[in-house]
Amino acid sequence: MSAAIDIATANPLALVREDLRDFGGYRSARSDRLQGDVWLNANESPWPNLSDREGTLRRYPDPQPQALREALSALYGCAPAQLLAGRGSDEGIDLLVRAVCRPGGDAIVVTTPTFGMYAVSARLHGTRVADVPLREVDGEWRCDFAGVGAAALAQGARLVFLCSPGNPTGALLPSGDISALAQALEGRALVVVDEAYIEFADAPSAVRLIASQPNIVVLRTLSKAHALAAARIGSVIADAGLIEVLRRCQAPYPLPSACTDEALRSLGRDAALQTRTRIATVRSEREALAAALAAIPGVKRAYASRANFVLARFDETQAAFDRLLAAGVVVRDMRALPGLDDALRISIGTPEQNATVLAILRGARA
Repeated sequence: MSAAIDIATANPLALVREDLRDFGGYRSARSDRLQGDVWLNANESPWPNLSDREGTLRRYPDPQPQALREALSALYGCAPAQLLAGRGSDEGIDLLVRAVCRPGGDAIVVTTPTFGMYAVSARLHGTRVADVPLREVDGEWRCDFAGVGAAALAQGARLVFLCSPGNPTGALLPSGDISALAQALEGRALVVVDEAYIEFADAPSAVRLIASQPNIVVLRTLSKAHALAAARIGSVIADAGLIEVLRRCQAPYPLPSACTDEALRSLGRDAALQTRTRIATVRSEREALAAALAAIPGVKRAYASRANFVLARFDETQAAFDRLLAAGVVVRDMRALPGLDDALRISIGTPEQNATVLAILRGARA
C-alpha cells in the first residue's frame, strides 16, 4: 500500500488531497461579509431588472446563508460548522471526489445497484471505481461490509459511498456495520452515507456516528421528504475541518436567494408539520403498494422498502412499462442496472395515483 494512503491519523483532513490542504479557493465579493449602504464591490448592476419587483436579484447571494445553515443544522442534529449547504446532494458528491481523490491516483468504492452519480462524478474526475455489489439474500438486499472494506484497502480508495436507504433497493443499512466499517478504514478512507431517503425509514441518522468516527460523512437533501426538488438544497455533514475544505472547493454563490428563502419557509412550523404528516402517509402507502404488487400475477417480487418507492421485478417488464406509460403513468425503468434486468422502480404517489398504478397492472394481467 502506498505511503500516501497509509495515513496514521484519524483526522479526516489527512485524507484531503495534499495539494488542496492549504488551498484558499476563490474569495468572492461576499466572502468577507462586509457591511455597508452602498455596494460597489461585486460589479453588480446599480439598477434592478424590470422583472425584479423586489429589486433584490441584482445582488449576489450569501455563499452560505447563516440562517439556512442554522435551520438545517437544527433539522439534522449537527453544529452549523459541520454543515455545508449546496446544490443538492449531487454537488456534495462532486466536492468530496474533487477534494479527496487525486485524478488517476485514487479510487472510490460503490455497491451496485446504487445511485449512479457516485461513479459518474468519479469518472469525470479521472478516479477509478471499485464495485462491491449488493447481495440479494432471501428477497433482501444486503451490503457485503467485509468485502467493501477489503476492496477499499486493496484499491487504495479514499471514498466509500453507501446509500441508506438504498436507491433503487430501498434497503436500510445497519448503523453498527457502518460504524465498524468506518473504524476499519480510519485514516485511510471517508465513509460517505447518502441519506436522501432517511426520513421515510423511521430510523436514526448516521450523523450521530460522526462524533466517534470522524471519517463518516453524511449527505442529506430537501428534495424528497420536504418536496423541494427544484430548489436544489442539499447538505454535506462532516467534521468541521473537512467542511471548511469543501467550502473552499465550492464554486462561488452556490445557493440562489430564492431557493434559500423557499427552504427556510419549508422548515417553518406549519410546513414542517405538513411534511411529517405526508411522510407518514408515504410510509403507509408504501407498505400497501408493495403488498398489493406482490399479489398481482406477473409480478415476480416487490421488495420491502424503507424509502419513498418500491422496486419490483416483472415477468414481462416491457409490457408492464408500456401499459403504464400508455395510461400516462411514468415509472423508472431500472433494467440497465446490474442485476435488475427485469425491474421497475415505482415512486410512492398519492393514494389515488397508487391505486391507478395497481389498477393498470391488474388490468394488464386480467
